Amino acid sequence: MSKSTTIKSVETLACDAGWRNYHFVKVTTTDGLVGWSEYDEGFGAPGVTAAIERLSARVVGKNAFEHERIHVELFAATRPAAGGVVALALGAIENALLDVKAKALGVPCYDLLGGKIRDRVRVYWSHCATWRINHPDWYKPAITDLDGVKAIGAEVREKKFTAMKTNIFVYTDGKPQGWRPGFGSPFQPEINIDRTVLRNLCMHLEAIRDGAGPDVDLLLDLNFNAKTEGYLKILRAIEKMDMFWVEIDTFNPQALGYIRRQSPHPISSCETLLGLREFLPYFTEQAMDVAIIDTPWNGVWQSMKVAAAAEHFEVNVAPHNFYGHLCTMMNAHFCAAVPNLRIMETDIDRLAWDHELFTHVPEFVDGHLVIPDRPGWGTEPNEEGLRAHPPKNKGGLLNYGLKK
Repeated sequence: MSKSTTIKSVETLACDAGWRNYHFVKVTTTDGLVGWSEYDEGFGAPGVTAAIERLSARVVGKNAFEHERIHVELFAATRPAAGGVVALALGAIENALLDVKAKALGVPCYDLLGGKIRDRVRVYWSHCATWRINHPDWYKPAITDLDGVKAIGAEVREKKFTAMKTNIFVYTDGKPQGWRPGFGSPFQPEINIDRTVLRNLCMHLEAIRDGAGPDVDLLLDLNFNAKTEGYLKILRAIEKMDMFWVEIDTFNPQALGYIRRQSPHPISSCETLLGLREFLPYFTEQAMDVAIIDTPWNGVWQSMKVAAAAEHFEVNVAPHNFYGHLCTMMNAHFCAAVPNLRIMETDIDRLAWDHELFTHVPEFVDGHLVIPDRPGWGTEPNEEGLRAHPPKNKGGLLNYGLKK
């Protein structure tokens, strides 16, 4: 195989993923190599597919080995509207090109990133209780009360996972409901935090901790669901709880730095940022203990640059990973190679048909993901499986708060 393999086509595919869709880029070369990546439109980013398809005209005919050059050219062509959906499209294309290059060389993608530092990566069970409360039609068994929350905490421990992350819930007549005004559900644009929210959040955390026991690390994701005042109220309310981290999203690095300096718990953030330019103000502000990088959004190669900058500021990193199995494998290679890793996010609750969609699924042993040594990302979408589950026309955050 020469070090020049020409890109013949760039395609996009999608399939049903319950409350959202999974999306994929398929890059085919004139040599017959196929590279894959997974991207997402459901996390507040409709239109990524259209951007990829429009940009593909500048990708076809290029040398797939020159992924940095292609990324720079696409950035130049889209510079006036850099960021947002366009940046996500660039990341998706970059990730598929990395898969092509690694397969052409017959090596795992982590070898392109400097080689692996670790064979296994500690993971935390993300959206623990969250998926079974918010999406009971797809994630079983449904959780309908605090006893169910306590039970899933025990399940985490029994399945030998060592960390779990949950979200904010309020309980009406004992029944939990997701509280996410930052995403418009309920529609409360002022996103204030009152005593009811604080009391219910503490009940929820105490129940899941009671089930898991004292040796499982507990993480809390607050997303964009408060302003600075509200985040501080929450941190004070849970001050005496043993928290691995509290995850906070805000578009203001100074506000986050102010929160962190008063927090009794480590703060993680930045999962919605795109590119090193957006991360740097948070680093210089010393705004968080752990920088969360969405590698499907940013591109794994570009994410390594962000992680290197984080190292300069004495900050560890963690990948944002709540998508399909291909994204998990992409993040696994990032985690295998990056020196300053804290922990890896993953969803253990899965759709009934997730295993049908990919050639290989992640392997977990004692709360760790085993890094595969297969060429490329180590898994591919199963196109027959994708066709068996055609995508829906709606889903993701755009559906939050809408009446069914």
